[in-house]
Formats: sequence, C-alpha cells, structure tokens
Amino acid sequence: MSDVIDRPLLDDEKPAASRLRIVDCDVHPSLHSFDDLNEFLPRRWQQHLKEYGSHLRTPYLFTTPYPRSSPLIARRDAWPPTGGPPGSDLAFMQKQHLDPLDVEFGILQVLDLFIFSQQNLEFGAAIQRAINDWQLAFWSHRDPRLKASILVGQDGTDLAIAEIERCAKVGEYIQINVSPRANEPLGRRRYWPIYERAEALDLPLGIHVGGYGGHAPTGGGWPSYYVEEHQSNAHTIAAQLASLVIEGVPERFPKLKIVFIEGGFGWIPSAVWRMDQHFERFRSEVPHLRRKPSEYVRENFWFTTQPIDEPDEARHLRSLIEWVGIDRLLFSSDYPHWDFDDPRFAFKTPLSEAERKKIFSTNARAVYKF
Repeated sequence: MSDVIDRPLLDDEKPAASRLRIVDCDVHPSLHSFDDLNEFLPRRWQQHLKEYGSHLRTPYLFTTPYPRSSPLIARRDAWPPTGGPPGSDLAFMQKQHLDPLDVEFGILQVLDLFIFSQQNLEFGAAIQRAINDWQLAFWSHRDPRLKASILVGQDGTDLAIAEIERCAKVGEYIQINVSPRANEPLGRRRYWPIYERAEALDLPLGIHVGGYGGHAPTGGGWPSYYVEEHQSNAHTIAAQLASLVIEGVPERFPKLKIVFIEGGFGWIPSAVWRMDQHFERFRSEVPHLRRKPSEYVRENFWFTTQPIDEPDEARHLRSLIEWVGIDRLLFSSDYPHWDFDDPRFAFKTPLSEAERKKIFSTNARAVYKF
C-alpha cells in the first residue's frame, strides 16, 4: 500500500474564511528574568531566590538534562530579537506562533523554577503563587487567547489546596497542573484532596511531562543519554495512567477530567490492553474498581498529540488514532521547544475535515469549556 495520499489543502493555502482555527494545548511561556516575579513575590522569598535558589529532589545538581545543541530545549529560531529566552517575549510569540498559525486559544504550561519539585514547600508555595499571578499579568491579560493554568506543587497538598482555592476565586484559570514525576505515584491517596477540589470546581487536571521527583525516570534506573531521558517521558506518563486508574481515582471522582500533556499517545493501546488483562486475573485485589481499566481511560482521560508518533506507514498512525479515539486527542505544539509540532504538517495520515476539527479545536473546547 502506498503512503502517497491525496491531502486536503493546508490551512495556509485556504481562503481565510475557511481556515480552521487552532486550540494549542501546550504553549510554554518563560520568565525574561527572575525579576519578573518581584511584584508578585514577598521580599523574603525574593531574597531567598537570589541567595539560595531552588532545592530540588534530584541527585544531579550540576548537570542539565538537555543537550547543549538545543539550549533551553528550544528551537533555534525562537530566541526573541529583543533578548531573553525563548517564550519570554509576547510580541515575538504572537508574530512567530499565534498569528501565522491562527491559534484561537493557547494553554500556558509553565516549566520555570520547577514549581512541582521544590523540596522547600514554603518557598515552593510562594513561587507557585507568584507564577500563577505572573501568567495572568504578563500573558492572559495582554493577550486573551492565552489561558493560564493553576500550577501547584502536589507534594505539599495543603499548600496546593490553598492555592487552588485562591486562584479559583479569581476565575480566570482553566485547569489545575501537577507533575507526573512526583514523590509518589499520583494515584496515592495523599493527592486525592487535589483531585476532589478539581472535580468540585470542574477544572481539568493537567499532567505535563517533567519534574524532579528524585526517582529514576525509567524502570531500569538512571539513563546515560538525553535520548533515553526524552524517551522516558512516555514511560512516566504510562506509569501514572496505571497508578491513577488502578488506585481508583476515576472511580472515586467520576467527573474528573485528566489531560496528559506532551507524553504522546502511541503507547496507549498496549498499556491499556495489559491493564485490562491483569485486571481480569487480579480483579479480587482491586474490588474498588467496578469496570475495566480501559473504560475509565475512555471516559476520564485525554491526551495531547505532541510529540506526534510518526510510523513509516501512514495507515499505522491512522489505526492508532482510531484505537485511542478521535475524541480523546487534543492538539498541542510544544512551542517554542525543539521538537515543536507544526499543526499544518503534524498528522501524516488522512483525516477528514470533521476529524481535523475535533483534534485541532472542538475536543479541547469541550474539555476546557471555551
């Protein structure tokens, strides 16, 4: 079977009136400098940040997990001409990403200062509050297309709940973000108060790859190479999917929407098949589960598309999409990172106009209620 297909016109080849507007579920803004946070950060913690900085639960204190050839894991053309790191200049982001690709909404995913992994919980709480306020002041209020997330350090549960309540009163945030690389698997009951508030507030739980939980990111230990570290993102997400489902989070919180971000989706079929097989054999160990794991996955979980899987044959990607479910996929670009997915070229397999609309727009609009 040939992989040469008749493709529909790309959006930039269509008349403006017929272009599909994009909802991008993974846009990374960055601080221009730590001074951006001063207006949101008490003086005590400003001083702490200057004198002591972050305290992360990781054994590699003086190395970077990212290759020197892609500093700040960014595209080489993403450095703003005005200075500062990629993602730190709104005008440049508008010119390079939001405007030319007709992004209707972009969901902000902040990685700066590793909020999720701060071991000084008081400092982490101060930073998460400052970052959450900074998202609105520097981004959402300046460009309403950009939607902020409530970032919380999941391992300080009481502090996380307080921050969720504070931000919920503001009413401008569209999801609650935690890290998949936490101190414990995310299905554990210590994290359930966060899920309870997310469900009560009808805010999706966003789980973006990354973080430093202090544990090896692979089941075999610490990787030797960046390519192993990058590959392990999917393994981490798969492990957390199993933890959340088997520990009973969607059973306990049936209206909770959980979105895995930047973990891809090629691993989902085998992971879910295996969970279902094991559930049938060990059902008596988990009597709190009333349904097969696959049923919870199909009802409570969504997955962003980046990094898109690119098999050699287009039909294989098509089969994968059909198994996961068109309605479970949300487009994400990962702008401005080096493995950014351009929405015009990301899906190298035939999609109908109705399917494209679901993946690039209406699925996300339904989850986040735009």
